[in-house]
Amino acid sequence: MSEPTITQLLREDLRGQSAYGAPQLDVPIALNTNESSYDVPETVVRSIVERVEKAAGGLNRYPDREFTELRAALADYLDRVTGVRLPVEQMWAANGSNEVLSHIVQAFGGPGRVALGFTPSYSMHPIIARGAGTTWVDGLRDRREGVHDLDVDLAVEQVREHRPNVVFVCTPNNPTGTAVSNDVVRAIYDAAPNAVVIVDEAYVEFARPGTPSALELLADHPRLIVSRTMSKAFAFAGARVGYMAASREICDAMRLVRLPYHLSSVTQATALAALDHADEMLAMVDAIKAQRDRIVEAARVAGLTPTPSDANFVLIGGLTDAHATWQALLDRGILVRDVGIAHHLRITAGTPAETDAVIAALTDLAPTHALQEEKA
Repeated sequence: MSEPTITQLLREDLRGQSAYGAPQLDVPIALNTNESSYDVPETVVRSIVERVEKAAGGLNRYPDREFTELRAALADYLDRVTGVRLPVEQMWAANGSNEVLSHIVQAFGGPGRVALGFTPSYSMHPIIARGAGTTWVDGLRDRREGVHDLDVDLAVEQVREHRPNVVFVCTPNNPTGTAVSNDVVRAIYDAAPNAVVIVDEAYVEFARPGTPSALELLADHPRLIVSRTMSKAFAFAGARVGYMAASREICDAMRLVRLPYHLSSVTQATALAALDHADEMLAMVDAIKAQRDRIVEAARVAGLTPTPSDANFVLIGGLTDAHATWQALLDRGILVRDVGIAHHLRITAGTPAETDAVIAALTDLAPTHALQEEKA
């Protein structure tokens, strides 16, 4: 009797699935993963080194399992930037927001349970759900093709139909860059009485003035979870630090599924150093937003159809063949993201010089790469 193949040993629901993957290529201009193009400031680097040096002497011991100092620092940060004051008991953190989301789905999803998201949206949401054995439902943002805003009536209709245990709402949404109002979040929450509702705010620091945060809803919505990251606006992608704010009961539930001592002493020290210098770490946000808006305007002038964005990237439509344009940009040393939406590419906003190169390339390529009906 022959041995089974590894594929045969794999869980049936994972067979044939694709892993997350964004190309990591050695190119002059990498604008495909929504990282910051700006290095961590030298003063912050020195602070990180000092904190890690202090922690290094105790690496023979396990880290603070409750990462209390870090949760307090995150609560202070949210209070300062949003005016919402939360106790430490309502904060949670992990190795990137993906691990935060994984903890949530492990606790509230699983076999026989359903997770619903509104696509196109962050590609890790269904991967995390399926990895925990949760049935994933690909909900629609709008019935009209090419409309990227979340239609509240359609969202409520789908929530009532599928009766999910976990609902994902991404705002500003990745890859569209569009934000969702708190009224929409409330409507989805009310339509899903047996679900936790996750509002993924990974890009919220880049939102245009007046864009609300779902943190304002936490006090009256005990099943609501707001997840955030230090990877984007904090220019801290390599540190892998994500966090969430939720009720004490939800944070307590995370302890049932997290691995022991999941945040290392080095990670905690590094994150604390960055939060000590939050203003300096976030100093480039306005500059990045300015470059984002330059890309939107230049793409429009070139006859393409950019989506106005509240994130640090722009979704550009109106392309005859998105992958062909992706390759043409790569041939010029510019790596952007083909997110699998027909006629669209996503471009991260970088430095002024990187934006100059993107604009020059789009302007040059548009006459032969733009859909004819999209031209003015």
